[in-house]
Amino acid sequence: METVEVGGLRIAYRRAGSGPVLMLVHGALGDSRDWRRQLEGLGGELTVVAWDAPGCGESDDPPATFRLADFADCLAGFVAALGIERPHVLGLSFGGGLALELYRRHPGLPRSLVLASAYAGWKGSLPPEVVRERVERADREAGLPPEQWIRGYLPGLFTESAPPELLEEAAAIMLDVRPAGMRAMTRSFADADLRDVLPGIRVPTLLLYGDADRRSPLGTVAAELHRMIPGSRLRIMPGVGHAANMEAPERFNDEVRAFLRSVP
Repeated sequence: METVEVGGLRIAYRRAGSGPVLMLVHGALGDSRDWRRQLEGLGGELTVVAWDAPGCGESDDPPATFRLADFADCLAGFVAALGIERPHVLGLSFGGGLALELYRRHPGLPRSLVLASAYAGWKGSLPPEVVRERVERADREAGLPPEQWIRGYLPGLFTESAPPELLEEAAAIMLDVRPAGMRAMTRSFADADLRDVLPGIRVPTLLLYGDADRRSPLGTVAAELHRMIPGSRLRIMPGVGHAANMEAPERFNDEVRAFLRSVP
């Protein structure tokens, strides 16, 4: 792990490879370890950088007032602190929404966007009752020991065919979740409606989804993002769930690699 200070917060990150920079932005209940297979698999032709968002992994906890705009400004500051110019930005789940907020606030920063298992924010993509249920669940569980509730999320992240060792790896990462990060991400995403950003995106954009994703369903969430982002490409991975980067890493990496090679 390496670290850098951004806005008074110590931000930890992992880096591998050489070439054009691909910034990896993880989802909630995770950290840079979620991207192990991308750091290993894409580093042959890219510089792959995966941060620990504030409140996650080895990064400092954010203030209680931290919201999506603050995460986006912190990510932009992180990119600047590393001296990176115009990276490709790949965000998964919450990370996809964060990539959209980054584009809203810093449109000249991303060279391209890869939005995997992504939402236009929970408010922008899900029915109000679903958002309310997710927030209430997160608020309730954030105050409990993670070992009491983490495994309840696994069926929503992976398909039934995911191997047991993958589930154990994911659970081990999720067990390190901290209340400050969990609450900041949940509250940020519950309030986020990023649909107004979508029609104005002017960089190449790949939408990457598993057809068995139960948290950001292909037929509703993905279809709406594809419809609203001009020129976006939608690629579907059969038999893959929400954590597509972990469940089908070779297919995931192949799709990302092919897309980035096409970006001018």
